[in-house]
Order: sequence, then C-alpha cells, then structure tokens
Amino acid sequence: MKGRAMGRSRYHHYHRRRRARRRVGPLLVFLCAAVLASAGVVTVTLFALMAILGQLLLVGAGSVVVVRHLHRRHRRATGPTQPAAVPPAAPVLDWRATRARFVQLRSEYGQFECDPLAVLRLPALTDVSVASTGRFVDAFAEAQALDTDTEPPAAHCARYATAVDQAWRAWGAARDAAERIRLAGIPAQERATVARAIKLLTMARDSDHDAERTAAYAKARAELAKLDRSGTLRLPPTAAAALDAAARSQLPAG
Repeated sequence: MKGRAMGRSRYHHYHRRRRARRRVGPLLVFLCAAVLASAGVVTVTLFALMAILGQLLLVGAGSVVVVRHLHRRHRRATGPTQPAAVPPAAPVLDWRATRARFVQLRSEYGQFECDPLAVLRLPALTDVSVASTGRFVDAFAEAQALDTDTEPPAAHCARYATAVDQAWRAWGAARDAAERIRLAGIPAQERATVARAIKLLTMARDSDHDAERTAAYAKARAELAKLDRSGTLRLPPTAAAALDAAARSQLPAG
C-alpha cells in the first residue's frame, strides 16, 4: 500500500510538471513572439523614421538650394545693392565767396566794354534790344543793387547769391548768342565799315611804328564816326574813352 501510494504521488507530481510545462511553453512562445514582434515594429519604425527624416532632409536641402539660386538670380537682375542715399546738407552761404564771384563778373563785363575791338567783334553784346543781352543787363543790375561792402543779414545774402548766379548764367548766354550773331545784326552795306575799323584798330595795336599806329588810330576813329552817325553801331562810353586815350598817346608831345 505504501508503495502504491508513493507511486500515485510520483504520478501526480509528474503530470503536474507536464501540465506546467504545457502552460509555460505557449507562454514562452507568446513572449518570444511578442519580443520579436516588438523588435520588428521598432525596426520598421526606425526604418520608417529614417526614410521620413531622409526625405525631409532632402526636401530641406533642395529648398535651401532653390532659395540660394533665386537669391543669386535676383541679385544679378537688380545689380549690387546700393546704400541709401544720404540727402545733401543745406549749403552754407559764403558772402565773401559770392561777392568775389560778382567782382569777377563785373571785371569781365567792364573789360569788354572798355575794349573797342571786342565791341566791334561782338556788337550784339552791347545791344539791349538783343534778348540775351537785355536779360544779362537786368540780371547784372539786380546783383549790383544787392551788392554791399559789409556782410548783410542771411536773407539778403541768400537773395544776393541767387542774383549773382543768375547774372553769371545770363552773361554766358549773352556771350554765346553774340558769338553766333557776330555782324549778322548790322546792315550789309555797313559791315564793310566795321571790318575796316577792326583791321585798323588791330594794326594800331600790333604795329611797332609810331607813325603807323597814329595813322591807324585816326582812320579807325573816322570809320567809327560814320557808324555812330548812321546809328548802326555806337561804342559804349568806356570803349570810346579808351580809344581816345590810346589815340592821344600816339600824338607827338607839343
């Protein structure tokens, strides 16, 4: 009996171990499958992430390349970027410089009016009926009226500077017009008289012989008197005075 009981005990213990193994076996298989499945999912997930990240990196790199290309094309099309222009500062009026310019203009105009030869060559520059000469005379008179010996207030100085600028421009325009006109404003029959007077005055200026210079001045004055009587051309008073002084200097001392 005792042996039979031990046999039964061994039998029951063996079958419990087999049932436990049967239970553990599928569980192990399930766990292994789960691990492998998890590993597979992770692997697949990693591959998927790498693929997605790779595409994003490619797209990002492509976008950078495209943006740089478009930027280069825009720079080539528009040229180099220039810095914003800085507005110029308001000019500071220099009264002394303005007055020096007016003194220079007055000197040029005065030298012309004192030179009989210059007047004969450019008679339109003394004729106020010529539009450009009339404008210059008016502009010069305005600048002369604003000229002062001492520095004036700022508002006066500004008007003076403007007047001097206008006078210089008018002087240049009047000279250009006179150069174009020359003797065209003088009647044809009087042009020969003007030409003879120019030739005689040139001879009187350049000759090395006193007698020749004296005779040339006398003949030139006679030709100019004809022009004055006809009203064709009249020397400015300063030019006539200079011609008279030059002619008297050639007369022998009495």
